[in-house]
Amino acid sequence: MKPILMIPALLGSTVTLGGCIPMMALSAAQMVAKSARGTPVSNAALKPQAESACSAQAAQYGVVHVIDVTQPKINTIIVWGTAGEGAQKQSFECHFGTRITAFKLRPIAPMK
Repeated sequence: MKPILMIPALLGSTVTLGGCIPMMALSAAQMVAKSARGTPVSNAALKPQAESACSAQAAQYGVVHVIDVTQPKINTIIVWGTAGEGAQKQSFECHFGTRITAFKLRPIAPMK
C-alpha cells in the first residue's frame, strides 16, 4: 500500500522541482555575466587629474573656479565649478572616470 501512495507524492514533487532548475540556471548565468564585467576599481587617486582635466576643458569658456570635487560612485569623479566672468559666467559639471566622460555647461541666471 505504501508504494502506491508514494507515486502521486513523487510526481507532485517533480513538477515542483522542475521550476527550480530553470531558475538555478538563470541565477548561474547572471553570476557568470557579473563576474565577466569585473569589479569596478576605485579612481579616488585620480581626483587631482580629474580636477586638472575638467578645469582645462572649462577654461575654453573663461576663468575657471572649481567649487567641489566629489566621488558619488567608486569609479566616477564629478568636478563642479564655474567658467567665465560677469554676464558670461556659466556653471559646469564634469564627469571623469579615467578621462572626461561628460561635460555640461549651464548658464547662471543674473541676480535681480
